[in-house]
Amino acid sequence: MSGAPLKVFYDGFLGNPRLDHPEGVSVHPRDGSVWCGGEQGQLYRIAPDGSSAEIVADTDGFLLGVTVSPSGDCVYAADIAHRAVFRYDIAAGALSTFAEGFRNPNSIACSGEWVYISDSYPPGVPGPSVYRFDTNGNGGVFVAEPSSFANGLALHGEWLYIAESFLPGVSRVHLSTLERELVVRLPGTVPDGLAFGPDGLLYIACYEPSQILRVGAGGAVEVVAHDPTAHDLCHPTNIAFAGTTIIAANLGRWHLTLVPTNGIV
Repeated sequence: MSGAPLKVFYDGFLGNPRLDHPEGVSVHPRDGSVWCGGEQGQLYRIAPDGSSAEIVADTDGFLLGVTVSPSGDCVYAADIAHRAVFRYDIAAGALSTFAEGFRNPNSIACSGEWVYISDSYPPGVPGPSVYRFDTNGNGGVFVAEPSSFANGLALHGEWLYIAESFLPGVSRVHLSTLERELVVRLPGTVPDGLAFGPDGLLYIACYEPSQILRVGAGGAVEVVAHDPTAHDLCHPTNIAFAGTTIIAANLGRWHLTLVPTNGIV
């Protein structure tokens, strides 16, 4: 293991409830609770300190990306089995269908006004990369140009960043002009999840090898954490920040991992 020391945040292997191979993860902006999904459609809420968890909803599908809205009022969850995105109203405790008609809805990024959803198509199979909807579920294709398996999304300034797992690398699209450009190529990896840290830098979770990377201010790629045994960090997919600490979902296991970033250069 190299980079930052790793620690299990919530151990869902033998805990109650058990985490079912979480893929998406998001931190509530107000209360600090951590939300993730399971492979049978479970939507989990975990206490901010990782001491307890509960299943608050179930789609009876297979959840991928899970994202809490910036207001903290609802949670969006991409379901590959239903080929739809669901919305969970936290106050009401109600789950509803938000948008349908995708091939493989994967990751979700939210601004105050818009909900962006990546749709993953295999290499060589044409299809739109990203959809955009308002908070009422009205919208459609935003990035019509295909990607090499559009995966994790992150908003930063005037740009939407897209992890392209089979490029492999990260591209970005300008929110106003739809100008698209390459951010970084990552040969020998499978980039999956994206998040911007409090330092303003881009962090990338790699499904393979099991590592988290950071793109420095000058564009150089550095390793934040790497687990060659794929035990503490096991095929990480989506990541989210709680302060300066990364919380990583491990699709290959049953827990969420804490990755501190203080002092990592």
